[in-house]
Amino acid sequence: MQYRPLGRTGWNISTVSFGAWAIGGTWGDVDDDESMDALHSALDLGVNFFDSADVYGDGRSERLLAQLRRERSEPFYVATKAGRRLDPHVASGYNRANLNAFVERSLVNLNTEAIDLLQLHCPPTEVFYMPEVFGVLDDLVKAGKLRHYGVSVEKVEEALKAIEFPGVQSVQIIYNLFRQRPAELLFEQTQKRGVGILARLPLSSGLLSGKMSAQTSFASDDHRLFNREGAAFDRGETFSGLDFNVGLQAVEAMRPLVPEGQSMAQMALRWIQMNPAVTCSIPGGKRASQVGDNVAAADLPPLTEATMKALADIYSHYAKPLVHQRW
Repeated sequence: MQYRPLGRTGWNISTVSFGAWAIGGTWGDVDDDESMDALHSALDLGVNFFDSADVYGDGRSERLLAQLRRERSEPFYVATKAGRRLDPHVASGYNRANLNAFVERSLVNLNTEAIDLLQLHCPPTEVFYMPEVFGVLDDLVKAGKLRHYGVSVEKVEEALKAIEFPGVQSVQIIYNLFRQRPAELLFEQTQKRGVGILARLPLSSGLLSGKMSAQTSFASDDHRLFNREGAAFDRGETFSGLDFNVGLQAVEAMRPLVPEGQSMAQMALRWIQMNPAVTCSIPGGKRASQVGDNVAAADLPPLTEATMKALADIYSHYAKPLVHQRW
């Protein structure tokens, strides 16, 4: 496993970490025993950073991570998120009373006295222009409820605004072979300010595993079925906002580029790691076998210049016209 610094926290975290959305819910059936096996496997393989949210299974993934802490002695970091419990999800809801309540609930779920890293959970754009929100987070750090805080965003614009606030240690954003815009300007700015980048949806909701086809079916509670047009939350969170069939065509174009002995998922994760501005990717994994495949990408050799060029061309042809300027 390789490790990189996360912002100015002083932490070195695994370049392939663990995203806990899938073990919480909205990804089809999930079994807690199987999820715990996946979490233990991640630790065994050197993962030391786990990303969760209070709405993943209504706290389910947070509670599983608390169980992991009880069952293991080695240290690791847990990030969670707050804000999406608001209904309606509006900027005015990001006030002191609500944020305090969300934090207290996550502290209980995680069975801890302080949250390692709290992230605002893709709030409305207006929130990034409300300094009082970040003042509340500063106060929570001073009170010992949070060790650090960051943001999770939908748009590059939101990230660029967020990093103007000095307490922001990290930006979580969709960055993968189908969503490459963050590398144009954002990464340069985060490096200048010492802000970490957590690349979420690194496998584009599983599209970049190379295991899907037009015949692939999804359970009724799987966001890859019900959110393709953004019916439940931002469309960009499902298949990176790319039309599923267009994504399948792009995957087929990528297939010949997969280095010998690697899976397509490993190539996709290694591609993310090629950018030094990225602290880590956070692929999900409901089974230990998935975790093993993902984590192995951290120690693979760099992709060749020719492969990187060919992947860039595929993005420009298939994905860029549809997603680049939207997020």
